[in-house]
Amino acid sequence: MRPHSLSIALAILLSGMTTAGLSGPAAAQSTCGAPGRSASGTGTSGWPVAAPDDVGLDQQSLCTLAQKLDAAKEDNVHAVLIARHGKLVFERYFTGSDSHWGQPAKDIAFGPDVPHDLRSISKSVVSLLVGIAVGKGWVASIDQPVLALLPDYADLSSPQKQGITLRHLLTMSPGLAWSEQLPYSDLRNSENGMDMAKDPCRYVLEQPVAHDPGTVWTYSGGTTGLLACVLRQATGKPLDEFARETLFEPLGITKVEWARYPQAGEPVAASGLRLLPADTLKLGQLVLDKGAWNGKQIVPAEWIEMATAPQINAPNAMFYGFQFWLGRSLVDHRSVEWIAGFGYGGQRLFIVPSLDLTMMVHAGRYGGPDEGGFAAAILNRYVLPAARP
Repeated sequence: MRPHSLSIALAILLSGMTTAGLSGPAAAQSTCGAPGRSASGTGTSGWPVAAPDDVGLDQQSLCTLAQKLDAAKEDNVHAVLIARHGKLVFERYFTGSDSHWGQPAKDIAFGPDVPHDLRSISKSVVSLLVGIAVGKGWVASIDQPVLALLPDYADLSSPQKQGITLRHLLTMSPGLAWSEQLPYSDLRNSENGMDMAKDPCRYVLEQPVAHDPGTVWTYSGGTTGLLACVLRQATGKPLDEFARETLFEPLGITKVEWARYPQAGEPVAASGLRLLPADTLKLGQLVLDKGAWNGKQIVPAEWIEMATAPQINAPNAMFYGFQFWLGRSLVDHRSVEWIAGFGYGGQRLFIVPSLDLTMMVHAGRYGGPDEGGFAAAILNRYVLPAARP
């Protein structure tokens, strides 16, 4: 995901832009976006369901949002889901053009049982997995040097590279030269080089040192790739297997796809994960609940606190935590802080701790100049104003 595509810039978030141009629906759905229910009364992926008014959300605001989504046809939005106080209150799916990781685009009728690429929200998932590994003692400390944890790459050691720690990878500040500014169709894009390498870990570690570790934030899927290498070395398991056992199964997430590097065959840590939209929303709820799910601690609460705290300055008046974005919106003259996972094409997972609210938006606006603008509009114009503190 390119840095210039991180279009939830503060200026956009404060603009109160309209949602004109959002895609039409894939099929007839509840007029106001009310989630469907199973015979047992639960919603998609086992979510408890509530009416907006029951969780302090203005019903009319969400009805207006649903109508805007249904009426507009130009923006390529695929799904919008909202939960508050642990209950699903809004669920809407649409038909649109989508491009799975590394595959041509095609029209897809999205619905509750259709998975969607997370793209770089995958990075936030990897952060949760590192937290699990630290909590279980498989990784002793995030201040350990990366090369000390990856003995197969000792030949790449240098005085500067010896100073790169897991913390630097988590905050995208290892100091290694990296460029994702170029289009992903351009082979000079650093992430393309990593994806096509026989050994992606070696490819990243071979990059020259451009800055002292910990001093400069540079958007880099390579940092996430190296975190996955460390997790495999520490746990003895591929990333997808470790994720399934320690994160997805405890959350009741069973429909999981993870794209693989064409040559290396390992899961693409930085951008390759696909989940059902309602399952991705569970990750937002997990963060809201400090790593707990149904009374069981999945990710250490201390990790959630660190991962979602400002660790380093990032572009567009935002901060970066451990593979999570941190920003704020102005709503009715008050500042509302949020945590987010951003993914290429307009994938946006927003987490608003002060309102106990999380929202997932999926789209197919790959390479667009304002790929996340509609998600910002939904958040600022409809969802945040609808929430009573």
